[in-house]
Amino acid sequence: MASQALRKAATMDEPGEVASPVAASVSAVARYTARLHTSFETVKPLWLRFETTGLCTGHQSFAWVEGIAERLMPRSADLLVVEVREAATGAPVMLLPLMRRRALGHYVIEWLSRGVCDYSAPLLADARPWTRESADAAWAAARAVLPPADRIHVAGIPQQIHGVANPLALLSMSRDSIQIASGLALHGEPETLIKRVCKSSFAKNFHKHCRRFEQLGGLALVEAETPAMVEQHFATLLELRLNRFRELGRFDLLTQAPVVEFYRNAALQGLSDGSVRLFGLRVGDAWLASIYVLIRQGTLHALLLGIDQDAVANASPGLTTIGKLMMWARAQGLDYFDLSVGSQGYKQHIGASSAVLAELCEAMTLKGRGATGYIRLRGKTELYVRSRPALYKAVQGVMRKLRRLKN
Repeated sequence: MASQALRKAATMDEPGEVASPVAASVSAVARYTARLHTSFETVKPLWLRFETTGLCTGHQSFAWVEGIAERLMPRSADLLVVEVREAATGAPVMLLPLMRRRALGHYVIEWLSRGVCDYSAPLLADARPWTRESADAAWAAARAVLPPADRIHVAGIPQQIHGVANPLALLSMSRDSIQIASGLALHGEPETLIKRVCKSSFAKNFHKHCRRFEQLGGLALVEAETPAMVEQHFATLLELRLNRFRELGRFDLLTQAPVVEFYRNAALQGLSDGSVRLFGLRVGDAWLASIYVLIRQGTLHALLLGIDQDAVANASPGLTTIGKLMMWARAQGLDYFDLSVGSQGYKQHIGASSAVLAELCEAMTLKGRGATGYIRLRGKTELYVRSRPALYKAVQGVMRKLRRLKN
């Protein structure tokens, strides 16, 4: 099946060079076979089955990824969902949501993310353990059915998927990236959660901020439970977040209309099963914060947070929202609070644990090698700058000024 698909791909007009399979022994490749899906219709039943009985992050749920393809994927891009099966039994083991697009004169195959997926993680059929050997063999089978491209670039690869080693992170050609992800394990009673799992300094500040807000007319974390409430919370999130990012001189994807519509539509769809939720922090009659989250298999993924940092002196609506949401998550029986990607100081202040994300950069043509070399050089440069606090602060200041001027 894999060789037939590869020969079929070689008849395409562009690009001129066929992507060669990963170097692997014949016996390793024969361990798995793969099938390429170029529409969701043929793969949807298996996808939904993996969501129910396998392992899947909130960023790879069918509704979320289908929304990306419909609203954010370039019209000229190709949808590529690779289904990997055991060669001996034919049992499906993995789904890889990818896409191929044109990028600066060459073709790149990348994760179907478009900036709204924190993590690149395959959907797994079950919790079977993976090794580097089995991961390489599965990837070789997947590569054999992909269409021609100049390079493959997959960023944001977590080390694990709900406690199981992520086969993409195990690949021989995967490397640690400069990105980190942070989160906290949740356990025990919700009422005492903050004191038990967070740093003592955060717990002290959290309770102090809660008392401060209570004195101003009451404090409540309110979930959007109707379409009208979703619209209200989302509008608040958008206003608070864009105002804050303009003030800080930071770029945000929510300045792009298609991205705004994607998030809004996903939140409205999420009302049916609770997979996407919006919360607002209300103090008296005023909304001081709004947060957008995904929920999947015991994990809450905190995605977007908008705050009015200057509304109340000596109190943080952002940290208060996160603390209240952690307590809510534990009350719902969730056992992990994902604080997303980034090295922001507040995550360490809370007491979150961090893990390095992996990255896959693979070049198949001369054009691909040039683009991959540039990406690696850019990563090394950014890592160098980040490792020197004074230089990093200066660069951040320049970028903020440029963004303010642009705005």
